[in-house]
Amino acid sequence: MPKAPSARIEEARQRVARRLRDLRLDAGLTGQDIVERTGWQKSKVSRLQNAVTPPSTEDIRTWARVCGAEDQAADVIEEARTADSMYSDWRRRNRRGLRSMQVARGAVHRETQHMRVYSSTLVPGMLQTRAYAAALLANIARTKRIPDDSEAAADARVERSKIIHEGGGRTFAFVLEEAALRRHVGGSDVMAEQLLHLLDAARYPAVSLGVIPAGAVVRWPLETFTVYDDEKVFVELLTAALTISTPSEVAQYVEAHLEMTRAAVFGPEAYRIIAGAIPEPS
Repeated sequence: MPKAPSARIEEARQRVARRLRDLRLDAGLTGQDIVERTGWQKSKVSRLQNAVTPPSTEDIRTWARVCGAEDQAADVIEEARTADSMYSDWRRRNRRGLRSMQVARGAVHRETQHMRVYSSTLVPGMLQTRAYAAALLANIARTKRIPDDSEAAADARVERSKIIHEGGGRTFAFVLEEAALRRHVGGSDVMAEQLLHLLDAARYPAVSLGVIPAGAVVRWPLETFTVYDDEKVFVELLTAALTISTPSEVAQYVEAHLEMTRAAVFGPEAYRIIAGAIPEPS
């Protein structure tokens, strides 16, 4: 079972703190020795080696130097950077609006041959109509308190999605919960158009679309995620986006997608569920 994103981030930060403690212990030094050799406050030393405060690059270099382990500084710095990059604040990434992120993700999509997507609450971005995308992105901008360029972002998202029709051997495996079909975004007319589009998309040659029925039993609930060529995972959270590239963790998401695929229905059974969720015109 994939660990919760917050747990993975905390583990990464703890590993960096543990590396600092190990350097100190291997050098036969106490925390007080670090205080005296660096001139830092005792509280800072405690925070760094207990993962309360992430160390800066200069902090790591100084710590390694006073421990006589300068040759290990580069490795610890890289591990700290990995921990920092795992968590990206949405407000920082999207301070200029949402369109830039849509464009950036498009480059990753074009480099990918096989994409696996699981969504528990929404129609996946690659299968969204423009109206659905615009309504959803406007809500995201409002919730995240970032500039609302949802119309331009929706255009970029739809443009990005055209890759599904381009061939080139790419394949797209989508699995979504029935609840995602029944969560209204943008009103009844928008949802009706979206679900009719989903019925068409399910028949695209490059697309595999499965729906997990509401009554299906799965082993664990998961956040929305996309796996790129079984090498990298993009996880969407309420307040952040998480990119995972550690092979063992990516493998867990691949297995989770396979598990969800086994719980899903395809073809006519999936079409019936999608059609049954189409709302009456308003």
